[in-house]
Amino acid sequence: MSLGHLQHQATHAEDHAEQKCEMSFPQPKPEVPQLPQHLIRTIDCQQGAVRAVRFNADGNYLLSCGSDKSLKLWSASRGTLLKTYSGHGYEVLDADGSYDNSQLCSCSSDKTVILWDVATGQVTRKLRGHAGKVNCVQFNEEATVILSGSIDGTVRCWDTRSRKFDPIQILDEAQDGVSSLKVSEHELLTGSVDGRVRRYDLRMGQLHVDFINSPITCVCFSADAQCTLTSSLDSTVRLLDKSTGEMLGEYTGHKMKGYKLDCCLSSKDTHVLSCSEDGHVYCWDLVEGSLTLKLPVGKAVVQSLSFHPSETRLLTAMEGRVQVWGAEPEETEEDVVVVQQETV
Repeated sequence: MSLGHLQHQATHAEDHAEQKCEMSFPQPKPEVPQLPQHLIRTIDCQQGAVRAVRFNADGNYLLSCGSDKSLKLWSASRGTLLKTYSGHGYEVLDADGSYDNSQLCSCSSDKTVILWDVATGQVTRKLRGHAGKVNCVQFNEEATVILSGSIDGTVRCWDTRSRKFDPIQILDEAQDGVSSLKVSEHELLTGSVDGRVRRYDLRMGQLHVDFINSPITCVCFSADAQCTLTSSLDSTVRLLDKSTGEMLGEYTGHKMKGYKLDCCLSSKDTHVLSCSEDGHVYCWDLVEGSLTLKLPVGKAVVQSLSFHPSETRLLTAMEGRVQVWGAEPEETEEDVVVVQQETV
């Protein structure tokens, strides 16, 4: 038998072995991104109904806004109360932490916005000027400006370093109350009860408007800054192309008819999440639009949610409690003790 023929036979045998291997061991499917479906802890905030819950910039802390006029700061990993901030005259509706965790801002039904010193808990500035309750508030990235949106139809921009108490700019294009706003670099996104999403390019001085035809409850940017997400009172969450306004996705199944509820994207833009009036958080695959997870939070309205900036963690608020959710059940100290005893 010639050498060439032997080589051919050997090669053929190798091919056959590879084929057998492929038949025996199919390639593993790409791993589906995990979702926060395990309840890690429940925090009884003891501040009346929790109107909003927010992670801070790095996700190490969380803020809860209470109907008892208080704002509370918690450790996200332990669920322990770190500080209570008291100074509003009516229920607190939204809050945000500065990038360096040194300052907080909050807004209230008392028509004011407050800038807080995190460490001392003292009011640094109390900003007045809105004609009605203030629904939403956020720092810009450097925490040099606070932006607040109100039922009075305006967004007011406040300089955190100035001693003046007047806003440096007032945006009054909305024909009804401003329910939600988000800041990203030089862009401001607002949602209004007039059914319009407005995107302000603050650097270029331009305004882009998308009409949704239903009162808007929440707006946000995608992490890659290419898209915007809006939820509205027709029980629909919509994903829009930021530059063209083209509808990229519609997400339905949840109930949002009469409450101002949150929506958000997961930290890696893989999933769309929304609060619902039926006691669940709904989670859809961003691309396919299919419902991936219906998270049972409780028997009341899920008021607010916040996704961790980098990890698979979710905060939800229902009545007077905040729930912390993770991708995996978390080992408690008791579990660790049991494992140690067993190994001994």
